[in-house]
Amino acid sequence: MSVALSTAPLSATDRAESWHEAVTHAFVPMAVEFLEERPSPGTIVSHRLGPMLISTVQAGPQMVTRGRRMIARDDSASLILTLQQHGTAVKEQDGRETPIRPGEFSFTDASRIFRKRIGEDFAFTSFHFPRAELDVQERDLRALTATAFRSDEGSAALVSTYLAGVAREAAALDEAVGRRAAATALDLLALLIDDRCGRGRPQGPQNAASLERIKDHIRRRLRDPELTPSGIAEANFVSVRFLHKLFQQEGTTVGGWIRAQRLERCSRDLRGPLGRQLGVAGIARSWGFVNSSHFSRAFREAYGMTPRDWQVQGRAGE
Repeated sequence: MSVALSTAPLSATDRAESWHEAVTHAFVPMAVEFLEERPSPGTIVSHRLGPMLISTVQAGPQMVTRGRRMIARDDSASLILTLQQHGTAVKEQDGRETPIRPGEFSFTDASRIFRKRIGEDFAFTSFHFPRAELDVQERDLRALTATAFRSDEGSAALVSTYLAGVAREAAALDEAVGRRAAATALDLLALLIDDRCGRGRPQGPQNAASLERIKDHIRRRLRDPELTPSGIAEANFVSVRFLHKLFQQEGTTVGGWIRAQRLERCSRDLRGPLGRQLGVAGIARSWGFVNSSHFSRAFREAYGMTPRDWQVQGRAGE
């Protein structure tokens, strides 16, 4: 389900009240101060995936503040992660004041005082979810609020890439898939926080052997559309977090590795006899892709062309 709001049709006078209500509905109650004489139009488009609300926001210069009185009236034990796309936001929380530039992301804890100021037109994508859904120590979380994470570095790059992909696909995901996607996102966030706070990573030959065993388990079950990190972890007697850490060491995610393996097999079968027999949709289903539009986008991103064009090109070369 998606919810969209735009203040563009409203007069500049009416935009302020409407925008304040929209921000409160999409996030938590906050005071909004516009930093321009006539507020620019703003838009918020939201999609819910299980416990996570994903919102894409565009608007003009403004400052939002959540103080003690608002927290006392609405003690929301929730977290907001923001991927900054345009404009630089200055965030303040837990004694830190940090600029969050385009391409970076940051955490905000809605249960404590915070302020965010953006002095120019901006766009960001936020991920709002209950604090209880993120399995990390409270002291670790407090150490990282209002901190800029670059989207091209280590575990932060994995988180950023995955979240951006989830946001792009959110409207097309059904409820069950959306819940699994949100659960994976939260596992990756927990890994990132553990990593930044020096929690142990799996290392050594024993873990390398575990990774190969798990990869073999996955390869033998690629055709199963219900293949999930939780099921893989349970079958291999490891925790979901440990499973994600194993794949993180290789610069990927569990879901990303599974998708790459499935796409490789689809690319092979599309150019073989099965491709003629089953067609593009049939090949996709045979390797665990349940959504044809999602398969087409993933294939085009990986191979630079649509599955149909890939198939036709292969026949032309015969």
